[in-house]
Amino acid sequence: MKIIVVKNQEEGGKKAFELIKSGMEKGAKVLGLATGSTPVTLYQEMVSSELDFSDMTSINLDEYVGLSGDDSQSYRYFMNKKLFNKKPFKETFVPNGLADADVECARYDKIIAEHPVDIQILGIGGNAHIGFNEPGTPFDVTTHKVALTEETIEANKRFFDKAEDVPRFAYSMGIKSIMEAKEIILMAYGESKAEAIKATVDGEITEDVPSSILQKHDNVVLIVDEEAAKLIQK
Repeated sequence: MKIIVVKNQEEGGKKAFELIKSGMEKGAKVLGLATGSTPVTLYQEMVSSELDFSDMTSINLDEYVGLSGDDSQSYRYFMNKKLFNKKPFKETFVPNGLADADVECARYDKIIAEHPVDIQILGIGGNAHIGFNEPGTPFDVTTHKVALTEETIEANKRFFDKAEDVPRFAYSMGIKSIMEAKEIILMAYGESKAEAIKATVDGEITEDVPSSILQKHDNVVLIVDEEAAKLIQK
């Protein structure tokens, strides 16, 4: 596990972009992408670059259940606004939040199998969730419907008009699928992520800490600012 400590989120976005550019130069064709505030500076770097993504495929980690792709709070809408409308990709996949759970999870597993992820971008929750794989999620799970924890709902309510508007379920790429990516880049910023980063790097590998499984992946890069990194054992 390689750890890169940066001054701020802007520098973190530049570092992550450099890794993606290098990966593409080496033949990477499929990017696993994340939403939320963490990867925004990365997407800004991608948009402002001269890199051509028209031969690239993207597969997003997750989507809220019950939201259509044109809902302004959906992750499909977020990705279109932040990246896809500005930098066209060959194909972009995001779970369908309106689809039947069993059908959609099987469909998404098939998409991932047909498009193995070269570089997976991750954020991390304060409870160490990756994607929407909350504490207690089995490490061998693939795409599944997740009941979001109150902590995750609380963290996400800032994006909604009121807390009760936050969906209670999501479809998420599973931990097994995430671990199958050839390279993983996890970004984390701020003191609120320090405990999760410490557990990811130094803690016991346990399903109670979903991100701890990354210790078993042989090509993981953590991009963290000084606040998020402050509890890591030097």
